[in-house]
Amino acid sequence: MNIVLLLRLTLKSMWNRRFTSSLTLLSICISVFLLLSVETLRKEAKEGFSNTITGTDLLVGARSGSVQLLLYSVFRIGNASNNISWDSYQEISAHPAVKWSIPISLGDSHRGFRVMGTSSDYFAHYHYADNHALNFTHGQQFEGVYDAVIGATIANELGYKIGQEITLAHGIVDTHFARHDDKPFTIVGVLAPTGTPVDRTIHVSLKGIEALHVDWQSGVQARQKISAQEALKMDLQPKQITAFMLGLSSKMEIFRIQRAINKYKREPLQAVLPGVALGELWQLVGVAEIALLIVAVLVLLTSFIGLLTVILTSLSERRREIAILRALGARPTQIFVLLTSESILFSILGATLGWLLFLIVLVLGQDVFQAWGLHMSAFSFNVAQATLILGIIVVSALLGCIPGYQAYKHSLSDGMTIKL
Repeated sequence: MNIVLLLRLTLKSMWNRRFTSSLTLLSICISVFLLLSVETLRKEAKEGFSNTITGTDLLVGARSGSVQLLLYSVFRIGNASNNISWDSYQEISAHPAVKWSIPISLGDSHRGFRVMGTSSDYFAHYHYADNHALNFTHGQQFEGVYDAVIGATIANELGYKIGQEITLAHGIVDTHFARHDDKPFTIVGVLAPTGTPVDRTIHVSLKGIEALHVDWQSGVQARQKISAQEALKMDLQPKQITAFMLGLSSKMEIFRIQRAINKYKREPLQAVLPGVALGELWQLVGVAEIALLIVAVLVLLTSFIGLLTVILTSLSERRREIAILRALGARPTQIFVLLTSESILFSILGATLGWLLFLIVLVLGQDVFQAWGLHMSAFSFNVAQATLILGIIVVSALLGCIPGYQAYKHSLSDGMTIKL
């Protein structure tokens, strides 16, 4: 029995049982699709988390802990233990090794979303994922004191548009008595989705933050209020900020500048590498990766068990077919090869269909995945995916030996005898 005849017999046998064969292929297709999806999601979730901020060499804040500094400066979670004086920020930013700096001022909110005061350098130098820059879907960056730029999530959830006025609140909790009702901000820009905390942040200028608090002391508004127009005439130079980001002219300077900042004498400061801090934070929340890995393994086991079950179930229906082949002169070893080749063909076709379905979903869901912070390319067929598919085919071939061996043992009379 040559290879061509073997393939013809296999295809005709599958076609004769086309309904069962279709269900088998569908089962393998879905299993491969789920396996590739879970494995890719696990990988991209970790990379997306690690790429929340890229291109920034150092994060600088009050001395506390690297994870805490990362949480409030990048993820807008929690609060700083202390602020940084504006003079210290200017002195460090003026260092010859510093190429650019981004000041960050936190402490206000709007309907559960954090407000961040910064400079125009933020839109020029903040990068995420594969060194992607911030882009605008509508409008532009702030120019006036009372201009605001909002993230994509805020625009979608609250339905905000360009030109709309919003009122910010003092502190994280947006309560009526803490609102800056007398100094509304106008939305001038909406950022494109990034899948990072930027989407849930309202960006204003540092002068805007100062204008909000010219008549506030120790978290309480003074009795003598200062109007929005009167605040514009005042000195709005910041006195303190929460943290800042640094980009250095040379990567060789990172550790030297980090040591200098950690030993800064004017006030206790801490400089951390974003990548190192993200790694420490992932160790705390990385249980999600382990869970996805377990799901991937279970999906793989389900795929193999399903394939074996379907082939074994169909074997009992094919005893007469096998007996006829034996009667026509087919040797037991040829029956064994026939059953095993059928298992291999099922796995190849099912794996191919599952991979194509996986690519289609990636192409159609690019925008959705990016909004979730998963920057997956539909055409990045990597070694891991190829290894998974090849592994499925190999294991399927080994599983095909089980029904092949049972068919090998079937006798002619077993297939020709009708059992009641």
